[in-house]
Amino acid sequence: MSDLPFGFSMPNDPDDESGRHSGGSGSGAGSGRPGGGDSGTPDGFPFGDPQQMADMLRQFADMMSAQPSPGGGGGASPSSTSGINWDMAKNIARHTVSQHGDPSIPPHDYAKVEEALRLADLWLDQATDLPSGVHTAQAWSRSEWIEKTMDSWAQLCDPLTSKTVQAMGQNLPEEMQSVAGPLLGMVQQMGGMMVGQQAGQAIGELAREVTGTTDIGLPLAGEGNAALLPPGVARFSEGLEIPDDEVRLYLAAREAAVHRLYSHVPWLRSHVSRLVEEYAAGMSFDVSGLEDKLGEIDLTNPEALQEALSGGVGGESLFQPEDTPQQKAALGRLETALALIEGWVATVVTAAVTDRLPQADALAETTRRRRATGGPAEHTFAALVGLELRPRRLREASALWSALERERGVEGRDAVWQHPDLMPTGADLDDPEAFVSGGEFGGADFDISTLTGDKPGDKPDDKPDDGGNAGTDRGEDA
Repeated sequence: MSDLPFGFSMPNDPDDESGRHSGGSGSGAGSGRPGGGDSGTPDGFPFGDPQQMADMLRQFADMMSAQPSPGGGGGASPSSTSGINWDMAKNIARHTVSQHGDPSIPPHDYAKVEEALRLADLWLDQATDLPSGVHTAQAWSRSEWIEKTMDSWAQLCDPLTSKTVQAMGQNLPEEMQSVAGPLLGMVQQMGGMMVGQQAGQAIGELAREVTGTTDIGLPLAGEGNAALLPPGVARFSEGLEIPDDEVRLYLAAREAAVHRLYSHVPWLRSHVSRLVEEYAAGMSFDVSGLEDKLGEIDLTNPEALQEALSGGVGGESLFQPEDTPQQKAALGRLETALALIEGWVATVVTAAVTDRLPQADALAETTRRRRATGGPAEHTFAALVGLELRPRRLREASALWSALERERGVEGRDAVWQHPDLMPTGADLDDPEAFVSGGEFGGADFDISTLTGDKPGDKPDDKPDDGGNAGTDRGEDA
């Protein structure tokens, strides 16, 4: 599996010229088009002889569509708006984990996980006013994790993959679109299939490392469906020299805390999804180097073309996302939201387990490093969609939640989650004390019952969006 699949390599470093315009395309003399030389094609057409290119791409598409997916029949129709067949991706992921062995969870291990989730959830009652969000407590095999989280992966990835597929044709100059359009349509179809294949492989590898359903700060199996993967818990504890029961209880507390937050903050999931969509909307792609890149590829070799589309050579794909101001702004808002989620979870879990688990500090630091530097879940998502779900300002967010608790108590701290407009901004992370002592939050009169749902309708959301941190008017979701 390549590091970055088709269409989703990371944005260019502005100081990295990548050798794109350094000459020497490797395709022979002439214009650098496939096959070299001047083929008498329309001026400005970047793909060489259109008929030759069409024949090659059609042959490649036929070969790809004829390949059966693991556990299923031949090429199925795409099952998402981005053109990715997620059913095929799921089959490939299950095939990936089965190659390494994926035994069912023994009854005694299942009982240990179930007990840990229930006990840790009880501990959280003393650390937060949000009631329990755990409806089911289970232990899953890797294949079960794949089966029950694939829908969430598809929802997260589709906005970005759709944007990439659309951009392949839209970013060409207008005078070239009519000529190149049919060829790019074939590239789009092939790209959707290759992304599905690579997504399945990536998620299959991820299933061998995750500890539960909330590794990326989002309950991938839906709110209330808490689960731990015993093999992932064992892998997490490698080298820590901490008793297995203690590691299991700590990870169970984190799992249960995330479910509490999402179960009782109904706008949060849609808010995170919308920030991902905003990031996708700001994506722009560099097509200026297509001619040089295609000139380096043997287009008669399907494997060579697939490797080029996926960024397998040099880590740079044919369609390279570039930084844009809109994309950077959306990324900043998303990173702030993720940091606030992770910071709240860390604060609540620390309060719940410190007096109960002797190695709580060591476990917290291990988790913090894993999240801040990019754990396996974050790296897999980045490889799939060119986006890192990394809470880069985790320590600042934790300090802000701790300051809120000192000033306002547990109830006042958790009341900030009532509405996205009340949430701290990136600037507030720079000066948490100022956020606590003044501004909109300082003058707000909070009623935690509106958050827990005890008195629905007490505070209808008829407030227009004021352009705050959340940048959303989705109060109706709450």
